[in-house]
Amino acid sequence: MTRRPVPPSRAQAASVQPPSRPSRRPQVDVRDWASGIRLSGFMVIMLSLVVLGAWVLVPTLGTYIDQRQKIAALEASVQVSADEIEALEQVRERWDDPAYITTQARERLYYVKPGEVTYLVDNDLDPASLPQEQAPVSDELEERPADWMPQLLRSVAGAGLVQNATPAE
Repeated sequence: MTRRPVPPSRAQAASVQPPSRPSRRPQVDVRDWASGIRLSGFMVIMLSLVVLGAWVLVPTLGTYIDQRQKIAALEASVQVSADEIEALEQVRERWDDPAYITTQARERLYYVKPGEVTYLVDNDLDPASLPQEQAPVSDELEERPADWMPQLLRSVAGAGLVQNATPAE
């Protein structure tokens, strides 16, 4: 172990005056500062325990934060499911009402009571809102009947009458 240097006495410090410098920051001697640090066995053990504790706890802390995020996501999912259940229960309660059932049967299935006459109107849209038929692209173009059968017969007959080339011997 090295000994810490003994600070100078006041009498010695008073006799030695530091040179006056115009610099604003005082100079620090790193060697003096480093020589003032003393490491004992207890301090080394405690420092190693702190490092070991940090090394053990940091991954555990990451796992804890990850699990808290998953728990928050699952709680939000449970809340959404509870809201959906509440909405479905309200729909089920509406179906318990006979007036609602009658209204739905009349609207969806077109049920009528005995003696009633219902009229269904097809194409009840305003003619202005219907899509217009496409106008002709050009006045000069005319549609002609396709003449594909004679062309097919000419193609088949021409393929059958072609003479094969024979290799020269």
